[in-house]
Amino acid sequence: MAFEPRSIPIDPDAKAALAHRGLEYRLIDPGDTAALDAWIDADHRGFHHARPRDVGQEYDRAVMSERRVHGVYDAGIAEPDVPVATVSSWPAGLSVPGGRSVDGWAVSSVTVSPTHRRRGIARALMEAELATAKRAGAAVAMLTVTEATIYGRYGYAPAAKSTTVEVDRRRARWTGPDAPGRVHFVEPSSLREQAAAISRRAVARTPGEIDRWPGALDRMLGLVDPESDSSRSLRALRYDDQHGQPQGFATFRVTREPNQPGWAEFDVLAAATDDAERALWRVLVEQDFVAGVRGLLRSVDEPLEWMLEDPRAVTVRDVADHLWVRIIDPAAALTARRYGAAGELVLDIDDPLGYASGRYTLLASADGKAVVHVPRGDAATPEPAAPQRERARARAAGESGGRAARAAEPRSIRLDVRDLASIYLGGVRPSVLARAGRITEASRGAIELAERMFASARTPHLSIWF
Repeated sequence: MAFEPRSIPIDPDAKAALAHRGLEYRLIDPGDTAALDAWIDADHRGFHHARPRDVGQEYDRAVMSERRVHGVYDAGIAEPDVPVATVSSWPAGLSVPGGRSVDGWAVSSVTVSPTHRRRGIARALMEAELATAKRAGAAVAMLTVTEATIYGRYGYAPAAKSTTVEVDRRRARWTGPDAPGRVHFVEPSSLREQAAAISRRAVARTPGEIDRWPGALDRMLGLVDPESDSSRSLRALRYDDQHGQPQGFATFRVTREPNQPGWAEFDVLAAATDDAERALWRVLVEQDFVAGVRGLLRSVDEPLEWMLEDPRAVTVRDVADHLWVRIIDPAAALTARRYGAAGELVLDIDDPLGYASGRYTLLASADGKAVVHVPRGDAATPEPAAPQRERARARAAGESGGRAARAAEPRSIRLDVRDLASIYLGGVRPSVLARAGRITEASRGAIELAERMFASARTPHLSIWF
C-alpha cells in the first residue's frame, strides 16, 4: 500500500461535525514548520512528555512529515495556533500468521485536551480515521492504547498482549543449547544498516508486528540524540550466525547506584532466527554485577524459562493488552493470513459502524491458504468464481469424506467485529470468547473448527509502541 498518505481528501463528515461545534479540523502541511511544531507541542502535552529539545524537534518533524497529521483547532482559546486535539496515521503492513502481511492503517498520537472533553472530538477523529483507512484500501486498522476503554466503541479489540519479563541473575543458570554463531558488542551507530534488514525479517516471522517506519530504528539505537546521557548509556549486541551473517540484535542499559549491582533493562531484542533469540537472551542473563535483567514489551509466550535450570528465576509481570486491531475489510483480512487447519466456516459478523457487517464463508485448505466467499450485496468484495469455490471446498474437505463434507451445511458462528479482531492473529482462542458469551455457535462443532483454523504456530506479539 505505497502511496502518499496526504493524497486522500480530508474526511467531510468529521470536518462538518467539528465545525458544528465551533472547531476546525485541519490536515497539517509538513512544509508549514510553525504549524507542525505547534502540533508536536500538543502531542507531547497530551502524553505528558516534556517539550522536545531542538534535536528531538527535528526528529519529530522528520517522522511526522511521512505521516498524515490532523489537528483540531479552537479559535477562541488563548493559544489558537496550538491544536486542542491530535492524531497521526500512515499505511503500514501488519504481520499475520504464515509469515505474511496484510495492508493496514496505523493510528497514533490520539490526544484531546482536558479543556475540550465531551465535545465529540475523539469520535470525530476516530471515525474519520476509519473512513480514511477504507479509502486507502486498508484491510485493518491498528493502534496501541494508553486507555483500554476508549477504542472498543470504534470496533477495535485487543489482538496481541505484551509483558515484562524479569530474571533473577543469581538463579539464572543457562541450560539451553549453544547457538552456532557468536554475539558481539558493537557500537549502536554501526548497527543502523544491519538492524533494518534484521528487523524486516523479525517482523515478518511474528504475527502482530508492524512495519518499522523511517526513524524508528534511530530511536531504538539511541541515534536521535547520541550525546544524551540516555544514548551514551546504551549498549548494543549483535548475533552473527556460523556463516558470519547478522541475524539479531539487542540494546540495553544498566541502571544502578554507584558500586551497587543494578538492573540490565532492554526493550529492543530483534531476532530473525531462533538461534539469534537464544544467543542474545543468554548474553543478557549471564552478565555479571547485575541483580537481574528486565525485558519490556516481551511476548507472553517467551521461551526463556525453558532454557534455564531454575524456571522460577523468571518472573512475568504486567501482562496487558498491547496491539489493538480493527477489521475493515474481512475478506481481504481473512485471505491474507494462513490457517492452522482445513475447513469451511461461515462467519456472520456484526459491525455497528457498517464496515465489516455481513456473512463471510471462509474456505481454508490443508496448506493453510484460504479464499473467502461473500454473497453479492453483503459487501463490496465480489464472490469468487464457482470453480474456484469448488476447488477450495474440495481442498478443505480433504481426500477422505470430501463428498459428504461438501453436501453438509457448513459450520457457522456469529460474532462482533471486535471478536473477529481478537481471534484474527491467533492471540485469543474462539472457545474463550464463546465461554464469555461473545461468540455464538450457530451450528454444532463450529467453535471447535474455528479453534483449529484460527490457531497460530507463533503467539502474536508487538515489541514496540506506535
